[in-house]
Amino acid sequence: MDIESMKVTEIWNLLEEKAKSNSDAVNDMGSNTYGFQLSGDEAGEYTLDFETGNVKVINQLEDETDCTLQLSDSNFKKLVNGKLNATSAFMMGKIKVKGNIGLALKLEKLLKTLF
Repeated sequence: MDIESMKVTEIWNLLEEKAKSNSDAVNDMGSNTYGFQLSGDEAGEYTLDFETGNVKVINQLEDETDCTLQLSDSNFKKLVNGKLNATSAFMMGKIKVKGNIGLALKLEKLLKTLF
């Protein structure tokens, strides 16, 4: 599966599907919310909401999230695909994190599990 050639909206749909079949990994995420502010050709704002073992993608940025990531759409695809290390990307300014940075690392671990 070539994540980097997919549309961002397709990746969100795929994430929801994969999360349904891997409830143990999703349960480890607690009830945290993640915001995404993507720039680039597929710019947009999203909220990833983990509630009671479910994952819900909202096509807007909620007012209060536990962790918000700002990155380009291409770096988002690389992050999902496991080709971008979140820590290195943060240090190089490719990802900006608002809120709990530990949650960003937890999300990276989940993405590696699902994809």
